[in-house]
Amino acid sequence: MTHVLLLGAGKIGSMICHLLHATGEYTVTVADRDEANLRQMAHDEASLRPLDVADPAALHAAMKGHDMVVSALPYYLNAAVAEAARDTGTHYFDLTEDVATTRRVRAISEGADSAFVPQCGLAPGFVSIAAYDLAKRFDRLRDVYMRVGALPIYPSNALKYNLTWSTDGLINEYCNPCEAIHEGKTHEALPLQGLETFSLDGIAYEAFNTSGGLGTLCDTLAGRVANLNYKTVRYPGHRDHVKFLAQDLRLCERRALFKDVLEHAVPVTKQDVVLVFVTVSGQQDGRLTQETFAKKVYNASVGGKLWSAIQITTAAGVCAMVDLLRAGKLPQRGFVRQEDADLKDVLANRFGRHYA
Repeated sequence: MTHVLLLGAGKIGSMICHLLHATGEYTVTVADRDEANLRQMAHDEASLRPLDVADPAALHAAMKGHDMVVSALPYYLNAAVAEAARDTGTHYFDLTEDVATTRRVRAISEGADSAFVPQCGLAPGFVSIAAYDLAKRFDRLRDVYMRVGALPIYPSNALKYNLTWSTDGLINEYCNPCEAIHEGKTHEALPLQGLETFSLDGIAYEAFNTSGGLGTLCDTLAGRVANLNYKTVRYPGHRDHVKFLAQDLRLCERRALFKDVLEHAVPVTKQDVVLVFVTVSGQQDGRLTQETFAKKVYNASVGGKLWSAIQITTAAGVCAMVDLLRAGKLPQRGFVRQEDADLKDVLANRFGRHYA
């Protein structure tokens, strides 16, 4: 039996708990400072523990006796969790999209006896695994383009969007600089720029720069690819409305207010779809060739309960990485990149099958 400490009892945390518990091979302790969130968890699936991760002594005490810690907390809390994991020799996983946080986790992991596996969600996360799998098939790379969106099936407001995951993470993606490689050189692109349009299955979409989706691929593919970038997918018109809020009204400088506005006005939905679209081009056997990975994942009933597509894909991503580490299919110590996982192993995994 593998003992997991799960930090965060929100939308994604509840799905992680359900998936791990259902195997019968994991015991899960869920910790959160918000006792109202804890009360919403299924009591037969986990032990519940009130915990404020800002209290280092309490965090260290909670981590003892657990083989792994999975953080489903806001990105800005993860560095403290990583430090406690290093001190207690606990394997560490998180869902962060924040570039600075991942760099901090990487520094903490140096010389550690346990594994540190950040960015285990959808994007960054699964999309990095899919993109790297395609990239490995080429003798010489030219372009790697990654496009991901979590979208309402029935958009009904001017944004054509509903909240489906962390509002803090969403704002972070819209406001922070975006890593990319252009003509062989790594640089920072501006968020909400690089607008493009495309259609898939007869539906029109737009895509634009957002922060964090590349994970560690800029480092992994540096010197090997001419162009690498990540863009978030939305329905047409969304980018212009967000740009007005984030940049014209300068709400990126007042993120607490930005969060309050979004959570007050934009409803949550479980009727959503996740779109993953990766295109890689380059030389194969002396010819310029393109290969594409495209997938749509819809909301679904799992274990007799309806879950949103973003809950399923994000939780499946981190649970698959937990399972692969447990099975010895990932490095057992130090910093672990998403692209260290083999796509075939992920899709064959009992959690990763949600992407298959």
